[in-house]
Amino acid sequence: MLFVATYSREARTTLRNVCRSHENAVVRRFGRVALLSETAFSVFLALRMRYKHGDDVQIERTEPFNEFAGVPERIRTAARAYEERAKPSTPYAKFAAGTDYPDPDELRGREL
Repeated sequence: MLFVATYSREARTTLRNVCRSHENAVVRRFGRVALLSETAFSVFLALRMRYKHGDDVQIERTEPFNEFAGVPERIRTAARAYEERAKPSTPYAKFAAGTDYPDPDELRGREL
């Protein structure tokens, strides 16, 4: 997919107009940001916006997130256990203390 972000009022207006005019190219729209299908037509639309508004339009290529391919089992297990915790008000650091679950600082410093 293509991630298109706009950083000016004029660029947001153009994005809104493109999304309304070409709904078949839009996967999802979030105000000043849109995900476009990965087609030549979507690239054409995104580049038109970039040429019209310059740096006020950012285009990135994205790929769907696969939690099973890119995330270690230990982190998936910790996320599930934390979400199913008995007391919803317990912060993760306290929940993970003294267990085999990863420490929050370890998670912050680790790249996927």
